[in-house]
Amino acid sequence: MGKDVRFELRYDGATPEQVYAMLADPEFRDQVCEFQRYPRREVTITPTGAGMDVKVDQYRPATEVPSFARKLVGEELNIVQTESWSSPTSAALHVTIPGKPGDMKGTVTLTAADGGTTEVVQVTVKASIPLIGGKIESLIGDMLGKALRAENKVGRDWLAR
Repeated sequence: MGKDVRFELRYDGATPEQVYAMLADPEFRDQVCEFQRYPRREVTITPTGAGMDVKVDQYRPATEVPSFARKLVGEELNIVQTESWSSPTSAALHVTIPGKPGDMKGTVTLTAADGGTTEVVQVTVKASIPLIGGKIESLIGDMLGKALRAENKVGRDWLAR
């Protein structure tokens, strides 16, 4: 089944090309991880044709995860985010917690509008865990929202420089 979630992030005064260049910068990705308190991370960005492949493998203590979910993820949370950008405005997104049931799959699009760029992230969150799968899907969707708001804040500051 899964839970569909959609987030819109706004970058006023920035073109889609500027937002894409920011997303293609390993230093930006590293700053987002730092802002979210991921002390261990590895960022890999590889140009591909008209786009790029992005992999962010990040680790942090699972202290903010509710106790019912911490039993599933353990004491450390490892999140792997991969993005396959087919163009500077469109990407496939896949987020996993390695070794755990479930994932997020969806898309990212950048669109020029009203003197800025809107980044739309649409994903389906799936957690294949009997009885509590829906609760886990909601938790993961909320965590994604928090991560995207953090990325947007770091991004607005980055673009303002």
